[in-house]
Amino acid sequence: GAPPAGEMKHGPIALLEPGFPVVAIVPADHVHDKTVSNIQEVMARGATCVAVATDGDEAVGALCEDTLWIPEVPEEKLVPIVAIVHLQLLARYVARARGCDVDKPRNLAKSVTVE
Repeated sequence: GAPPAGEMKHGPIALLEPGFPVVAIVPADHVHDKTVSNIQEVMARGATCVAVATDGDEAVGALCEDTLWIPEVPEEKLVPIVAIVHLQLLARYVARARGCDVDKPRNLAKSVTVE
């Protein structure tokens, strides 16, 4: 799984090098400023950052190479339901670009792949 924003300095930051891909989920929430700070550190190390951010968040849009915009969500607890659609599409396009068959995933238990 992805590390929470608060854990970035406790290990994951050591992996960063120029060109390393990072996906930042940075909605307008209670940890927004900390996540933006993490994105700044990611960019300072030359990593490539794609963000999932709330529409109109110019600070994030200016920092990252690409931004997937989500609408403003009035209840913070519901943000994952909105953001997951963008993340699933991103995963699909990355998998297809890598030549993976998205309809026949490898290494899954038979119970997941049998109809």
